[in-house]
Amino acid sequence: MSYASYSASSVMTTPVISISPEVTLKEAINILAESKISGLPVVDADNKVVGVITEKDIVNYASTLHVIPLLRSSGWVSPHTDVDDIASFKKGYELLSNVKVEKVMSRKPHTVKKSAYIAEVANLMNKKNVNRIPVVDEEGKLAGIIARADLVTYLAQRES
Repeated sequence: MSYASYSASSVMTTPVISISPEVTLKEAINILAESKISGLPVVDADNKVVGVITEKDIVNYASTLHVIPLLRSSGWVSPHTDVDDIASFKKGYELLSNVKVEKVMSRKPHTVKKSAYIAEVANLMNKKNVNRIPVVDEEGKLAGIIARADLVTYLAQRES
C-alpha cells in the first residue's frame, strides 16, 4: 500500500485545539503562543468548522491598525523607543484585544473528510497554499487537524 492511500484519519492530530468566533484576538494570541501552534480552527456551537485563524491573519490585521512590534530580537524594548510610539503600541494592542476572531479569521476554510487520502490532503495544501487542514466527520463536525508537519512526520515514521 502506498503512502498516498492512507487516510486523513491516520495522520490527523486529535484532540484539536479550537476556538469560537466570539473569542477575542487577545485570547487567540495567548492560545497560539501557549500551545506553540500557528493556527486554529474556528468552530460554531455545533463544532462545525466556520473558519481558521492563523498568526498570519493576526499579523496582517495588526498591520492595518499600524501596530508595530517594538521588541528587538533580544526580547527587550529598545531604550531609544519614543514614548509616543509606546503609547501608540499600547493603544493598538488594546484594539487587538477587543476584536473578535470572526472579524479576522479566514472564512470558508478548506476541510477534508476523515476518509480523504493523504495525497488529496497534500495536494489541497499545496494548491490552496495553506499550512493546515481541519478534518471533519460525516456530519461536518471537527474531528482532527492535519498540519504540514504532521504529513512530514507521518512519512518519516513510515520510512523507518
